[in-house]
Amino acid sequence: MYRSHNCGELNASHINTEVTLAGWVQKSRDKGFMIWVDLRDRYGITQLIFDEKRTDKAVFERAKSLGREFVIQIKGTVIERESKNANMATGDIEILVTELTVLNEAQLPPFTIEDETDGGEDIRMKYRYLDIRRNPVKNNLLFRHKVSMEVRKYLSDQGFCDVETPYLIKSTPEGARDFVVPSRMNEGQFYALPQSPQTFKQLLMVGGMDKYFQIVKCFRDEDLRADRQPEFTQIDCEMAFVEQEDILNMFEGLTRHLLKEIKGVEVEKFPRITYDYAMKTYGNDKPDIRFEMKFGELNAVAQHKDFPVFNSAELLVGIAAPGCASYTRKEIDALIDWVKRPQVGASGMVYVKCEEDGTFKSSVDKFYDQEDLKQWAEITNAKPGDLILILSGNANKVRTQLSALRMEVATRLGLRKSDEFAPLWVVDFPLLEWDEESGRYHAMHHPFTSPKPEDMALIETEPGKVRANAYDMVLNGNEIGGGSIRIHDRDLQSRMFDLLGFSKEEAQAQFGFLMSAFEFGAPPHGGLAFGLDRLVSILGGQETIRDFIAFPKNNSGRDVMIDAPSKIDETQLQELHIKLR
Repeated sequence: MYRSHNCGELNASHINTEVTLAGWVQKSRDKGFMIWVDLRDRYGITQLIFDEKRTDKAVFERAKSLGREFVIQIKGTVIERESKNANMATGDIEILVTELTVLNEAQLPPFTIEDETDGGEDIRMKYRYLDIRRNPVKNNLLFRHKVSMEVRKYLSDQGFCDVETPYLIKSTPEGARDFVVPSRMNEGQFYALPQSPQTFKQLLMVGGMDKYFQIVKCFRDEDLRADRQPEFTQIDCEMAFVEQEDILNMFEGLTRHLLKEIKGVEVEKFPRITYDYAMKTYGNDKPDIRFEMKFGELNAVAQHKDFPVFNSAELLVGIAAPGCASYTRKEIDALIDWVKRPQVGASGMVYVKCEEDGTFKSSVDKFYDQEDLKQWAEITNAKPGDLILILSGNANKVRTQLSALRMEVATRLGLRKSDEFAPLWVVDFPLLEWDEESGRYHAMHHPFTSPKPEDMALIETEPGKVRANAYDMVLNGNEIGGGSIRIHDRDLQSRMFDLLGFSKEEAQAQFGFLMSAFEFGAPPHGGLAFGLDRLVSILGGQETIRDFIAFPKNNSGRDVMIDAPSKIDETQLQELHIKLR
């Protein structure tokens, strides 16, 4: 066998034990008469010692030739270490080597395989297999495994069945762009890679599976952002004979379980807020509630004076930054410059300092008196020592801008603590969104989402006012999961396709299989899908999902390690009946 123990398990209780270890050379220190080698595997590091007096001469000479990342096997005796290292699990012992076998030599790596490496992100992605040897990346992958196993354990214990669904499916026009796969056997026809297993999990409910889950790869050919991957992993779930409350309770339970088992955190509160409340109070539908800074709308108390910027605005809205009244003009100007960046797009910012003595000092003092500013402080819940930050303009834009500013201020103040967790549900989303460009409604969630029963009568008269029987789970300002109660009635599903602009023929061509299934006794059903990559990164206290993916794509959607996507051979193109322009 290659090893009797791993490199992280030996301790003082093993002294005088004969062992066999295998792994990679982390580093080597040659003092002439004595050589120390740190041997590393997935489990840890063990120090090896080669002593000119106690080690066979041939073995000693071979040890002198060892380079970084050589793969070796050794046999030897566990002895007590003279200079113990309390920072290592194996720091009390070392191995006096008697046999050394070089299993594979290695080139000098392009970056150091250390926790703190000298390699930039591009070079580490190109040599990702080397990066995985580093503790931070290795530990992230082990952490992901732990989360996945806890998910499987919880759902299995709750009676869910893990069912695989196809990767080669039919392309649909809703949602993001599909990745398409040409069919060699069916000329001119294409499969699509699934953006989610949505219709299949609904069909599993029609099939009587009752509770389904799957940790599954999904694919979206979207414009890429810094922290978005073209392929990602979902914890996909569906349940039959349920209402919204059943879904929320089940997956609130899963979230509590993960926080307790993975982070040792007991969550007492799991608030529920409506979409409208979230937008009005936080400016977005995935609010971070680890801190306050709720929006205060100021139109009623600030548009009565001769300040044209405010008087012409559709919305005036502010937040109270806690303890920031002491900011210097330079610090305030830095915030103004921040909101004026193209990424935020504000034209300016008004501020009010709430002094400790109860007075106010603002950038608009010549237009507003102390009584006016006191009202602003009451509406934004500002206390003495706080700084009120106010934006104005188009309502939708201003809410988005102030939401971004709220998060930036919280980051600067250290309020977004990675070891604090504040989950919540956002419910009562609009069912439909009107798109001016196409002149039709689009499903805000997807076309299979059921309207709230109490809004059903509005479908024919005011469809834009219908609320969806949908819900998102938010954790620390990130949407980590979303779902809905589905339509299970063929007539209602047909009406939904009408509202979304599908002709009868188009609806039949795209979703006829689902409509037909509904005719054979579809139960009421609903579900939810968590984004595993995002969930793991938040639980791991980090912002970047790439850190928790074994082989991620870069910001351009490329795998620079294997150089994909790439061109394919002309013969393959001909077999697939594809002709490039």
